[in-house]
Amino acid sequence: MANETRGKIHFWASMIFFNITFFPMHFLGLAGMPRRYADYPTQFADFNMVASIGALGFGLAQVYFLLFVALPAYRGKGEKAPMKPWDGAKGLEWTVPSPAPHHTFETPPSAQQLHDAGI
Repeated sequence: MANETRGKIHFWASMIFFNITFFPMHFLGLAGMPRRYADYPTQFADFNMVASIGALGFGLAQVYFLLFVALPAYRGKGEKAPMKPWDGAKGLEWTVPSPAPHHTFETPPSAQQLHDAGI
C-alpha cells in the first residue's frame, strides 16, 4: 500500500497547481490573447507568468509522486494491502484472493455466492 499522507499531499499539490496553471488562461483568452503564440504582447505577461509558475509546481508534484509514492509502492516497501482495503467493499471481485487467479470464475457464481458478496 502506498503511504496515504503522501498520496494526499500529491493530490492537493496537483489540484492546486493545476488550477494555478489553467485558471489564468481563461482570463487571457477573454482578454483576447490568441492560442499557441510563442511571443505575445506585454499586457499578457503577468498571467502567463502565473501560469508558468503553476505549470512548474504541477510538474514538481508529479516528480514528488514518482519519488515518494510510486517508487516505494513499486519496490514493495510498506505494508501489504488487506483483502478488503475499503470499508463496505461489496461485490464478487472481493471474494477472490489477490492476485486473482487466471480464469477466476470457471462457472457462473451461484445465488448464494452473490448473496454472500452483498449483490
